Amino acid sequence: MTPEERSRKESPGAGSGAAAPRSLAESLRARDDVSLSALLRARPDLITPVPTDLTQLATRAATRASVVRALERLDRFALQTAEALAVAGDPATYDELLGLMAGDDGPQADPLVAEALPRSLTTLRDQALVWGADDRLRLVRTARELLAPSPQHPSPTGLGPTVAEAAGGMSPGRIQEILAAAGLPTTHDAVSAMTALSELFGDRTRMAALLEKAPAESLEVLSRLVWGPPYGQVTPNPAPRLRWLLDRGLLLPSPKLSAGLDQGRPPSPGTVVLPREAALHLRSGRAHHHTEPLPPVVEAAATHSAQMVDATAAGQAYTALATVEELLKDWDEGGPSVLRAGGLSVRDLKRTAVALDVSEPVAAFWVELCYAAGLLASDGEADERYAATPAYDEWTELPPAGRWTRLTTAWLTATRTAGLVGGRDAKDRALSALGPGLDRSAAPEVRHRVLTLLATLPEGVSATQESVLARLRWERPLRGDRPAADDLRTRLAQWTLSEAELLGVTGRGALSAHGRALLGERPDRTPPSEPTGPGDKLPVHRQHHRPAPHEPLTAAERTAAAARAARLLAPLLPEPLDHVLLQADLTAVAPGPLQRPLADMLDVLADVESKGGATVYRFTPASVRRALDAGRTASDLHAFLAAHARTPVPQPLAYLIDDVARRHGHLRVGAASAYLRCDDDALLSEILADRRSAGLRLRRLAPTVLAAQSDPAVLLEGLRAMGFAPAAESAEGDVLITRAHAHRTPHRTPPEPVPDGPPAPDATLLTAALRAVRAGDLASTAPRKSTGAPATGGDLPRTTSAETLATMQAAVLTGESVWIGYVNAEGTASQRVIAPIRVEGGFVTAYDHTADEVRTYPLHRVTGVAELADDQL
Repeated sequence: MTPEERSRKESPGAGSGAAAPRSLAESLRARDDVSLSALLRARPDLITPVPTDLTQLATRAATRASVVRALERLDRFALQTAEALAVAGDPATYDELLGLMAGDDGPQADPLVAEALPRSLTTLRDQALVWGADDRLRLVRTARELLAPSPQHPSPTGLGPTVAEAAGGMSPGRIQEILAAAGLPTTHDAVSAMTALSELFGDRTRMAALLEKAPAESLEVLSRLVWGPPYGQVTPNPAPRLRWLLDRGLLLPSPKLSAGLDQGRPPSPGTVVLPREAALHLRSGRAHHHTEPLPPVVEAAATHSAQMVDATAAGQAYTALATVEELLKDWDEGGPSVLRAGGLSVRDLKRTAVALDVSEPVAAFWVELCYAAGLLASDGEADERYAATPAYDEWTELPPAGRWTRLTTAWLTATRTAGLVGGRDAKDRALSALGPGLDRSAAPEVRHRVLTLLATLPEGVSATQESVLARLRWERPLRGDRPAADDLRTRLAQWTLSEAELLGVTGRGALSAHGRALLGERPDRTPPSEPTGPGDKLPVHRQHHRPAPHEPLTAAERTAAAARAARLLAPLLPEPLDHVLLQADLTAVAPGPLQRPLADMLDVLADVESKGGATVYRFTPASVRRALDAGRTASDLHAFLAAHARTPVPQPLAYLIDDVARRHGHLRVGAASAYLRCDDDALLSEILADRRSAGLRLRRLAPTVLAAQSDPAVLLEGLRAMGFAPAAESAEGDVLITRAHAHRTPHRTPPEPVPDGPPAPDATLLTAALRAVRAGDLASTAPRKSTGAPATGGDLPRTTSAETLATMQAAVLTGESVWIGYVNAEGTASQRVIAPIRVEGGFVTAYDHTADEVRTYPLHRVTGVAELADDQL
């Protein structure tokens, strides 16, 4: 039996020989464990906390907050089906619903709707939004209140109130006048008059005969209102075309609506509405102008070879790793300060963007990605600054593919949304990078869904952004009157497409092989059987030849997928080089990524002049002096260059190193406040005579020693600005070796994603919850034998202490189960089904069917006991 057939037989009709359910609770009670598990998995808020029985579960499923959440997760056609049920009778039949969705001709008018409607109805039933058999379909009351047309909340159907609702405030005399104008006999009371008018409007034949007599101008007025909004304004003296409609009830006064309703002004008496029955007749029975039974097709934008896509994505992945390293290396000694309200200042974000040579939104993305991956955090000091975390040092030791999967996994699961940086929050406060207010719980689901849609296309095929956004809007329709461009999910999808390209998950807009692996897919290198070009639509069967999972992976599956993605990416990344090309213009060219020891040494010995496919380093006196300050000698530098250069060391570079090394340390700076000593007293005299040294306030203490009023660091920088190469020394006279101080934060955990509602329950929780609900339902519904005690009007059984003790002792001897009322220490009353094992010392030890375990209860807290009817357990 198909799921649709099982759903349609969930609640048998009158002809089936079984009683139809009278409530949602009875409908849930008829479900099996598989169906209930599917409901709890789809709506996890229903078991937070676990309900005591199915009646409480049904009550919770009908609450406004839970129903709104369930409706927001319906696709467009399922939502249209619910909207149609909201304007149908209560209860409605399946044929009535089909007529509202497909029109008066039913399947012949719209076979796609007729084919898709059973699946849509199954979805609504599985979500506990609809219950009852096909001959008595009922929409949950809260859902009907939310979706039914009202002046305050117009329905997407464009329909208005029924005749009875619209004419509810009219005088009986006016109703009789409408009957007479419509050609109906008058009645003796308003109720029968309203019934006659409703029957007229609901009869297609009689309505057609009535409208045949209408003036063309009147029919034109109806055509403007038929698809909504159904409201209009009339003057105190309406035109003849409007008077004809008003006299026959085709336009009825609507005192509930006015043009100034939103501004708080009183309703306008000139507002009229087209009754729902009349609108449905004019629409040929259709509730919606356009029904969308099938999701929009994801269209192909371009086709590339899979190898080209993977190579392009791998290049982007390498650039992403280089960008993250450059960012954190720039903040290695301590990054920008943390704003008082938290986050990065606009000025610091601009500086970071300039340093990375990217735009500010892209810089915000890289900063937020590092934060989400746990590589960046605030140090927590009094003068709080951002800095790399100890996890960054561990990250740099990973192979390149492992570093990439660490970043992309963090990106897929992060709820912080970099695209919001620069915007305003609900209180009109600016949103800053690394600041509060950037979490959007829908972000992980949207990212996963966008990539999943790209995965439905063959290898190497990119999708058009418009078709992806249209598909997402069908799967999660917009609610309200917001334009599509302002919808958060639309913006999240647009950001996902650009961020996936930056990270190398996609290449040239198509999902790469390692990107597919991240989703839990195995790449399929089968070439497409027919060519596709820009704008071509792929057949539906082609789009689903290898379906991707619709739900995010579990933690274990995500780890396995990341490992598989790393294995696919690793061969595509360039191998680190152990050499550079030295040039006579004091530059070195790295034709690719360098091994880490070589790159770290070059960062000290030279300055990066340009980046790209090849990195160009420039040697300067300051950069060579920086290497000498770090403890290297001239011979060390010559040996290093000779070992890692594929070309001979140019003579200008050798001369530069020797010249700087010869002068390096000839002058010594120490702390007095500061002093300067040199064996060459002539050099000291030269410094004293130089007018540029006036700001250092030097004076001679001895032929080889000068004292200064400035700090040693200031003295060092001042002498270097004058063209000298001084070295710092310690109090013992030894040369100080200066290296960049790597500032690290204490151990920090990455930010936790903000969940989008209660988490989906796992199998263990579902099993336990179902057992508890079933047992609690048994306790509340199992028939009991009469105790002979007078009814107390309460739900719990009431017996005397002696009767309770005697019944418990008898149950121990017979091994039977009993029904008890119990009040715990907090005063909470409950009813339970237990099988007593032992009664002694004022306590009863029993197996509790509700808790599925053995428990001990004080007898004085048992309000009463009753035997179960035979064969109830």
